[in-house]
Amino acid sequence: MNRLQERYQETVVPALTKEFGYPNAMAVPKIQRIVVNMGIGDATQNAKLIDIGSGELGQVTGQKPLTTRARKSIAQFKVRQGQPIGAMVTLRRDRMYEFLDRLIGIALPRVRDFRGVSPQGFDGRGNYTLGLRDQLMFVEIDYMKVDKSRGMNVSVVTTARTDEEGRRLLQLMGMPFRKN
Repeated sequence: MNRLQERYQETVVPALTKEFGYPNAMAVPKIQRIVVNMGIGDATQNAKLIDIGSGELGQVTGQKPLTTRARKSIAQFKVRQGQPIGAMVTLRRDRMYEFLDRLIGIALPRVRDFRGVSPQGFDGRGNYTLGLRDQLMFVEIDYMKVDKSRGMNVSVVTTARTDEEGRRLLQLMGMPFRKN
């Protein structure tokens, strides 16, 4: 079992049960999945950039990414319907906990002048989305092979019903939220 999964079972479930008064352990919110999305807008001119971007995303997450395609044509952005424009990965179970552990423990502290992640990224239903500006914060990416820095969005989908429950869940899991 993963280190973060053990932490959830041993410390987070009892703390949330005590704090919010859940009737049993099955009512306690948990993380369902993590969706990592990387938009590769330059791929409209050069299709090989999709392979490079999805390769980097695969190294970071440990899972082969799905290539996302444009839903409709937009002339101003030179995008045609069906053209590849990004990559995404949905992580569940062990890979999800492993990725979140590496994100919280290794990648986020490597960000220059890091003061914590924004507590404003909740959607009203307990899910949290975090934007990362650079893929070089992950140890798996080789600095010498990167041609351009690409950002990514990390969405943590939880079973929490409110933002307060989701925020407390992620705080107890170790997410470093910024103090206001």
